[in-house]
Amino acid sequence: MPELLNTRVEDCFQQAEVFFKRPFKRPVVSFKLRGQKAGVAHLHENLLRFNAQLYRENSEDFLKQTVAHEVAHLIAHQLFGDRITPHGEEWQLIMRGVYELAPNRCHTYTIKRRSATRYIYRCPCPDSDFPFSAQRHALVKQGRGYLCRRCRQTLVFSGQTRVE
Repeated sequence: MPELLNTRVEDCFQQAEVFFKRPFKRPVVSFKLRGQKAGVAHLHENLLRFNAQLYRENSEDFLKQTVAHEVAHLIAHQLFGDRITPHGEEWQLIMRGVYELAPNRCHTYTIKRRSATRYIYRCPCPDSDFPFSAQRHALVKQGRGYLCRRCRQTLVFSGQTRVE
């Protein structure tokens, strides 16, 4: 799996080198990205991080569009420096001119959200349900208190949970 992506990264750099007639420093490539983002370019670290799950589920478009999108950020940074906007003219020039792709800012991949348990806290106010994350619930167990913004009473765990 990473071989195809690494090959595409290299192809994108070679295309840019032919187009701009100059060499570009190659980045470190990582698959340590989770969540909703398909890819991230860390400009100062010369690092590309990709979401392995979204790559597996959308490999063809991912290789074509997402890899070029992130490489274009690094190329733009190496060419024009820090004072450019992330999806500005310079980046768009590279997407259109070098890669002949639409300069889309965001992907349209389906994101599978994982379920989360919520711990229900209440106060004396009517219809007061405060769903706490597992992390916040743990903080309450350690002694942290949270107050209702309306009645200023301490929120108390109801003993109920729900999965969202």
